[in-house]
Amino acid sequence: MKGSDTRILTTHTGSLPRPEGLVDMLAQVAQGSSVDETALEAASGEATRAVVASQLSSGVDVINNGEQSRVSFSTYVVQRMAGFGGSWQRRGHRDQNEFPGVVRPRRIQLTRDIPACIGPVSYQRLDLVESECRQFLDAVNAAGEKPEDQFMTAASPGIVALTLGNRYYDTHEEYVFALAGELRKEYEIIVANGLTLQLDCPDLAMERHVSYQDEPLSAFQEVVALHIRAINHALSNIPRDRVRLHVCWGNSEGPHIYDVPLEEILDTLYEANVGALVMEMANPRHGHEHRVYRDRPLPHGMLLVSGVIDTKTNYVEHPRLVADRLIQAVAAVDGDPTRLLAGTDCGFDTSAGSNRVVPEVVWLKLKAMREGAEIATRELF
Repeated sequence: MKGSDTRILTTHTGSLPRPEGLVDMLAQVAQGSSVDETALEAASGEATRAVVASQLSSGVDVINNGEQSRVSFSTYVVQRMAGFGGSWQRRGHRDQNEFPGVVRPRRIQLTRDIPACIGPVSYQRLDLVESECRQFLDAVNAAGEKPEDQFMTAASPGIVALTLGNRYYDTHEEYVFALAGELRKEYEIIVANGLTLQLDCPDLAMERHVSYQDEPLSAFQEVVALHIRAINHALSNIPRDRVRLHVCWGNSEGPHIYDVPLEEILDTLYEANVGALVMEMANPRHGHEHRVYRDRPLPHGMLLVSGVIDTKTNYVEHPRLVADRLIQAVAAVDGDPTRLLAGTDCGFDTSAGSNRVVPEVVWLKLKAMREGAEIATRELF
C-alpha cells in the first residue's frame, strides 16, 4: 500500500466499464457456453489497455485492470476453481425485495441460476491468475506512463461462500476456511507479481440485509468475525502493507434502509491483517459515517481509502465537494492526511454489463476526484 507524504493520492475500488463485445463474451461464459479462450484473452487484453490509458488520463494515481476479463467481482472463481456446479437461488437484498420497483435488470443475472458448492473446492486454473497479472502489467508498460502504484482485486472467502451456496461442507465455517486455503494461492500470485492485493468483502456489511436479513444482529456480527479470521488465515504469508480491504453495503441503487451501521462492525474490521480499508463514504446512506471514526480511530499504521465518488449515479461530483469530503475524512486518520487516499464507494461495473454510470461519465467522475484531491492537498498539506 502506497500513501504520500506530499499529497492525497487517488484510486478507485476495482471494476470499470467493459466494451459491449467483451460483455457479450462474458455473458456466454456466465451461461456456461463455450468461448474461445484465445479470443477472450485478446478482447480482455485490448480492453485492459484501454482502461489503463483512461485511468492515467483521468489522473488516477493507483490503478488496476478494471476486472476486464471477469464475469463479476466474485463469481469469476467458478471459471478457475473446481467444486462448483448445478444452481441455487440466492436471496435478494431486503430493501429490493420490499421495493422491487427500484431493481434494474442486469445483462448477467447473478442472483439466480448461479452455481453452488457441490464438492471439495480446489484452485485448478492458477494460469488464469498469472495471465491476468501479466496482461495488466503489459498494459501498464505499453501506456508509457508509470502510475504511483498498481493493485489487483480478488474475492474474499466470505463473499464467495455466501454467493455460491454450500451443498457439500458440513458447516459454513468449514466451507469458508476451505475457500480461504485455496484462494490464498491466487492472493499470493498477485502479490508475487508486485501488485497490491485488494480483497473485495461486501460480505462484511452487505450480507446483513441479504443472507442474514432475518437473523439477529449478533448472529451477523459473529459471521463477520469468522470471515475476518478466514481472511487472516488466507493472508498468513503476505505482509499486511501489501493488502487493502474493501467493504461495502452493495453497489445497488435502492433505499439501503436496512444497511448495518458502520459502528456495529468497524471494531471487527480492524482485526483484519491489512494495510488499508477501502470504505464507502460518499453516498447518501453512508456519507455521515466519517463521524464514526472519531470514536473508533483507525489502528496505527493503517491507511484509509475514503469513498468520495458515488458509483450509482450519473451526477458528476463537484471537485469542491470531493475536497470537502476528504477534509472531513481526515478526522478518521487522526488528522494526518498522509494516511488518506481518495477513492470511489464501489466498482463501476461489478458484474459485466451491470454499470449504472454511463462509461463516458465514469471518466468525468474520476477526473473530478483528482481535481478535488488537488484542492484538498493544497488545504491539508
